[in-house]
Amino acid sequence: MADRLTIARPYAKAAFATAQATSRLGPASLAIARGAAAVSDERVKHLLGSPKVTAAQLADFICDIAGSDLSDNGRRFFRLLADNKRLGFLPEISRVFDQLKDDAEGVIDVTVTSAAPMAAGEQGALAASLEKRFGRKVRVHAEVDPELLGGATVRAGDLVIDGSLKSRLERLAYELTA
Repeated sequence: MADRLTIARPYAKAAFATAQATSRLGPASLAIARGAAAVSDERVKHLLGSPKVTAAQLADFICDIAGSDLSDNGRRFFRLLADNKRLGFLPEISRVFDQLKDDAEGVIDVTVTSAAPMAAGEQGALAASLEKRFGRKVRVHAEVDPELLGGATVRAGDLVIDGSLKSRLERLAYELTA
């Protein structure tokens, strides 16, 4: 995986720089994500290595999937990837591009796992609190894990805040047996 990211990163950075310079981060992100979804399909994966399909045909195919609002820079980007036999790296390019986009826009993804579903008001209050803590906009992804028993865990990048009842009971059991 590290090798794929090493190859994908320069392409993602170049696409990001071009999209940022032309104020098209959103459309570029969407186009790259669509292309990534296309090349992840098993039927398309067979086309990527096929000698019967030219690089130009592959690029045109991905450009069609990317959407009608694809810019000329986007078309050139997909053609460059096809010419260099890098279309298969679009999923990694998409992930790196979106990370760069989120950093530039000051957005962070936060996964909140709770024992029971959270109400919309609770999610909003939690998001507001986390925005103050991180100093960035927060995009909350809610998950449910009944094994937590109560409380919740919050994951934002490498940071984990574990306020679950399960972890508290585990710490208590450890302290009682130590």
